[in-house]
Amino acid sequence: MKNGAKKPDLVVFNEETQQYDASLKPYGTSASAPAIKPLNTATWRNDGVIRVNKKIKSEFEEVKKQYEKLMEKFHDNDLVYNSKFNFEPNIGEIYHLYQGKNQETFLSIIQPEQCNFEHLGSFRLNSDKMWEKV
Repeated sequence: MKNGAKKPDLVVFNEETQQYDASLKPYGTSASAPAIKPLNTATWRNDGVIRVNKKIKSEFEEVKKQYEKLMEKFHDNDLVYNSKFNFEPNIGEIYHLYQGKNQETFLSIIQPEQCNFEHLGSFRLNSDKMWEKV
């Protein structure tokens, strides 16, 4: 400002451009200006909440499915590793899991068609030592 004189608060003066710019402001600058009313954002907010909740629910369902698959893998591996076998399984080979007459599980190379025991499933040993159900 020139001369260092301070303008009163009700005067809208831009010190950078050295102009009065009350008419250029996007808001009212005097007591007689129209009242600023907040917009009703409830509809927008509710729509956003619904969309976010749907997205989070779908992501949760995906994670839940992944968890269920992981638990199934864990159960299969636990079942095979806790079964009885007297040989070292080869990676990539298919083995068959049976339940004997004494309820004990055992792993075998014998095909289900050639065996009289209850067949619980066929498994392949992967290179990471995880059993994959075939």
